[in-house]
Amino acid sequence: MKKEKRQNAAADILRACLKNKAALIPGIIILIVIALSVFGPLLTHYDETSQDLLNRLMPPGNGHIFGTDELGRDVFTRVLYGTRVSLLVALLPTALAVAAGCAAGVCAAEFKGATDFIIMRLADIMLSIPGMLLAMVVLYTLGGSLTSVVISLVLIEWGGIAVVVRTATLEIRESEFVEAAVSTGAGRFRVMMRHILPNLVPTLIVLFTLNIPSSILSESGLSFLGIGIQPPDVSLGLMAGSSRQYLFQMPHLALAPAGMIMVLVLSFNFLGDALRDILDPGRRTL
Repeated sequence: MKKEKRQNAAADILRACLKNKAALIPGIIILIVIALSVFGPLLTHYDETSQDLLNRLMPPGNGHIFGTDELGRDVFTRVLYGTRVSLLVALLPTALAVAAGCAAGVCAAEFKGATDFIIMRLADIMLSIPGMLLAMVVLYTLGGSLTSVVISLVLIEWGGIAVVVRTATLEIRESEFVEAAVSTGAGRFRVMMRHILPNLVPTLIVLFTLNIPSSILSESGLSFLGIGIQPPDVSLGLMAGSSRQYLFQMPHLALAPAGMIMVLVLSFNFLGDALRDILDPGRRTL
């Protein structure tokens, strides 16, 4: 019965998104970008790391949609592969941060007392440290790699998510259906798993969607500075950083990855705002 209710709720959300242009359009754009990054090898016959110094810094055309970079690598191919890495670095740490923040926030609200104090003070400490500074410390300590970037982004994001989840959990805890479950003898674990977590799903979906753009920008900024993703791996931020010396002579080298970053960030932001309105109509702004 409850499985059917969850399926019906998911179907209702999907139908609402399909009817809402503010959610449908950015959702379609995101799906197209994901498809391009996943099936990138089928769209180009170039390799993202192969160099052709005889054809370096070529303008768009002649078999190269976005031209070639300073080492003769096809920019279009590198944008496809860079988008794949940037999406991975955005989605994975955001999912881990939402999971960690959800666990911390629910535990803080449920156990209260010393547990609440310790978790919230840790969250306050993480929120008080500038995100980029914290990421730089992690990356300088662990070295620039995909794993280090993921760890740094999780550390940046989990605190804010924990605070939001704690507040939402306290509101749900005051609901009549939760009080009824407690009065009938339901244990704390049962209340958390059967009543609180299912009602946190809309909040978690919105938090996940709205935190992805910040992850994309953080990874791009770190890679642009040369302390994030390292060659021979490729990301959009790394491409933008390596092309800045040719910004005025060959602007397409920077515009291609920067344009993809802009499309992803705007699409996820618009989708997150639309989902927030769909899942919580009371917060809809006129």
